[in-house]
Amino acid sequence: MKQIVLNEFTIGGKAPFVLIAGPCVVEDEQTTRDIATFLKNIAEELTIPFIFKASYDKANRTSKDSFRGPGMKEGLKILKNIKEALSIPVLSDVHRFEEIEEASHVLDILQIPAFLSRQTDFIMEVARSGRIINIKKGQFLAPWDIRHVLDKVLVYNEDVMITERGVSFGYNNLVVDMCSLPIMRKMGYPVIFDATHSVQLPGGSGNASSGEREMAIYLSRAAIAVGIDGLFLEVHPDPDCARCDGPNSLYLSSLFDLLQTLKELDTIVKATETP
Repeated sequence: MKQIVLNEFTIGGKAPFVLIAGPCVVEDEQTTRDIATFLKNIAEELTIPFIFKASYDKANRTSKDSFRGPGMKEGLKILKNIKEALSIPVLSDVHRFEEIEEASHVLDILQIPAFLSRQTDFIMEVARSGRIINIKKGQFLAPWDIRHVLDKVLVYNEDVMITERGVSFGYNNLVVDMCSLPIMRKMGYPVIFDATHSVQLPGGSGNASSGEREMAIYLSRAAIAVGIDGLFLEVHPDPDCARCDGPNSLYLSSLFDLLQTLKELDTIVKATETP
């Protein structure tokens, strides 16, 4: 399996799972910095590799009136400040060709949103950035379909990860097939499981998405038991007041016990996993 080296840790193979976590969107600099600091401290205490995530612009909100974030200029400035102050790698999604170059100067990982995972020209241009690429697997894709997305990225870049975030199941619902994780991992690149978006109920609140955050804990355990290279979680100090994806975000206060359990499980799985 391809292993990706980021800062002082490795993603993929039998390396311990990496935690990719943060709020759905940059709400303001202080809140975002406080969340990043909290997560960094937990990750250091548990010795879990950590990547901070937050979107500077959520271009795929349900309603035109939904909060999208501060935008590229201000959002990247905030993420750069946090990255430098805390010495942590940062991830955010890019939605437009015009964002790629500027985002690549700040972000360690450029994320291709699920809804853009079939946009060939855009995917290949993101891959040309030279940064690590995280592909969010579209809700409309089977696990074997991601091979074609990988092939587009690999023309320019081999540092690529695949993130499972559930599959559309009827209207306003998602389901996770745990078989998709080993299927995609056999393609030879690190696989991340997005536990919180997998429990999202798209458009479930009419003009916004809803979610079942309590189920993210169970799915996280299941994914680690199956064998993955990273776990993606959206978190917030008070999810019910979050300006984006609150219903499927986890409370910061719940993380330590969850991550402690997941680390123990990951150690067992990686020790018994065949090469």
